Amino acid sequence: MSGSAVDRIIDGDWELRSLSSGEWTVVLVGRTGNGKSATGNSILGRRAFKFGASSSGVTSTCELHRSELKDGQIINVIDTPGLFVSSDESKFIGKEIVKCIKLAKDGIHAVIVVFSVKTRFSHEELSALHSLQTLFGSKIIDYMIVVFTGGDELEYDGKTLEEYLGHDCPDPVKDILALCKNRRMLFDNKTKDETKKAKQVGELLSLVNRVIAQNGGQPYTDDIFVESKKGALRLHDQQVEVNSLKGYYELERSYEDQLNQIAEMNESKLKDTNSKLEQQLKEEIVARMKAEEKEREAEMRSNDEIRKLRENLEKAQKEAKVLRKKSEYQCSIL
Repeated sequence: MSGSAVDRIIDGDWELRSLSSGEWTVVLVGRTGNGKSATGNSILGRRAFKFGASSSGVTSTCELHRSELKDGQIINVIDTPGLFVSSDESKFIGKEIVKCIKLAKDGIHAVIVVFSVKTRFSHEELSALHSLQTLFGSKIIDYMIVVFTGGDELEYDGKTLEEYLGHDCPDPVKDILALCKNRRMLFDNKTKDETKKAKQVGELLSLVNRVIAQNGGQPYTDDIFVESKKGALRLHDQQVEVNSLKGYYELERSYEDQLNQIAEMNESKLKDTNSKLEQQLKEEIVARMKAEEKEREAEMRSNDEIRKLRENLEKAQKEAKVLRKKSEYQCSIL
């Protein structure tokens, strides 16, 4: 890491005091195209993860890279491909989560949710965030940090992140920020300014350090997470001890069976979550239609009342005109 953006962080800009065992592990999650891999590279200070602009994305499986900071702190970054995909791929998601758990051998110290200011927030992302809580447990919120990529575009438009959050940020994202106590920042992964690179990476690592401190220095643990991790590590140890080819293939099948069981459990939870979200969406649509119908009825009643008042006014004016003519005629006779 010598000479990287992280190594050039000025001591006065941020204070790094690790409360962990000496290694931090952060997991990147987000929709394809939001800039997860590019953000991972910015954190590591080198081009470790492949990334591109194709709609299918580049990252196809969980992948870990690490860097050592100037004070000896190790940072592990895990990039994930499949946590924000459709529910019909949930078995793949389950397998990738098991792999993610296996890679995070000392636990997860922070989950970095990556959004982009360049793309519209989708219902798919909201569903995925609910799925993330379902799969990892509600405590995962305590470990979440939100990173908005596309800082170059906001800068081009002359906007700050605060202005974006105040005017253009969707309500679901604001709810997520409230849940994770507003731990958020803006990233520009395209900048060539070394000082800017160092500053934004330092700010992110300060947020990670804050998460670690607020969680008592303990990495993320959850009943499902712990059991899955134990099973994955146990199977890994068994694989190391297998010497015969026959035993190896039998263990591979056993490992695959257990992965499938975990995936099926996660698939059931995902389907239940998506079903609830779909029902909620239907209810909101029905409620909106009813409200719109009431508004139309009220408008019709108002228009009808205005029409009647106008007719009464015209009638009164006509009657007044007739009375004036009668009065004038009587006066002329006299």
